[in-house]
Amino acid sequence: MVYHHINNELSLKKTKNKDIELVNLVKGIFKDSRNNFGTRKIKNELEKLGFCVSRKVISRIMKTNGLVSNYTVAQYKVYKSTCNEAKIENIVDRDFNDRDSLEVIVSDLTYVRVGKSWNYVCLLEDLHNREIVGYSAGKKKDAGLVEKAIFTCKYPLDKMKIFHSDKGKEYDNISIDEILDAFKIERSLSSRGNPYDNAVCEALNKVLKIEFKYQNRFENLKSYKWGWQNMSIGITMLEYTAL
Repeated sequence: MVYHHINNELSLKKTKNKDIELVNLVKGIFKDSRNNFGTRKIKNELEKLGFCVSRKVISRIMKTNGLVSNYTVAQYKVYKSTCNEAKIENIVDRDFNDRDSLEVIVSDLTYVRVGKSWNYVCLLEDLHNREIVGYSAGKKKDAGLVEKAIFTCKYPLDKMKIFHSDKGKEYDNISIDEILDAFKIERSLSSRGNPYDNAVCEALNKVLKIEFKYQNRFENLKSYKWGWQNMSIGITMLEYTAL
């Protein structure tokens, strides 16, 4: 009887120690991910360490310890810009891979909180290697912001073959048309209301929002630009290069 009691105590102690180890592992993996991992990715990391744990258990540990992934935090939604009825074709047609250098440049707009107001960022990305080849930031979400981004391109504009974006009025604009015509750059527009037609740039914006913007506060655009330029996103970019 005494032997059975001792065995039970030892078993409970081992279980408790294992639980503590599991909690510490979950907390460590979450911290190393910069608060980005949810239950699925934490489960994958635990399996690499030899721990077979359900997502339900991981979720309970995270909830108990106040671990909330950046991907589950409710974010402020801004209104999408209106789009027009332009009949320009989507010549990229979601063919995002195996492109030559500067063959297709994709672009999109996103927003950032600066001080107490919203500002906007325009990015240009080369489908060849997912390199960000140009960008601009400002208080107005208009064609002028897109124009600035185009003129910051680190490569000669006459080497660019196709410029692809959504149908927002910031892009399908006379001033942008004039620039593209001057450098003989062909235009491509996504289908109306279809973000998958510009999935690569959409994915880049999501990464920047969750892993950079939402974890930092910017008092002015200068601090945002400096932080963004010095952000190392090479590893994260691998997550969407297959799009």
